[in-house]
Amino acid sequence: MIVRVWHCRTSFENAVKLEELLRTEIFAGIKNRNIPGLNDIKLMRKTDGDEIEFLILVYFSSLDSVKIFAGEEYERPIVPEKVGVLLNSYDKISLHYEIVV
Repeated sequence: MIVRVWHCRTSFENAVKLEELLRTEIFAGIKNRNIPGLNDIKLMRKTDGDEIEFLILVYFSSLDSVKIFAGEEYERPIVPEKVGVLLNSYDKISLHYEIVV
């Protein structure tokens, strides 16, 4: 199993909007694509100074499934414009880890 890891940061005032957008529209849209091997999506948040950091974990059965989701340049993050305008910063590369335990 592969987990795709991506961080982003936003202001306190944008955090509620971003979380709602991710949960109701972005993640739902990903799930509705019926990508073979897509297992789960997790969203975590933490307060860090004057920002909110979000950590997104997307679980896939294989790297081939990741490539179906993200394309051949699978390390490039997918940041829809309506998400990007809410962010202060974000990872320019999505990391991929093999789950071993």
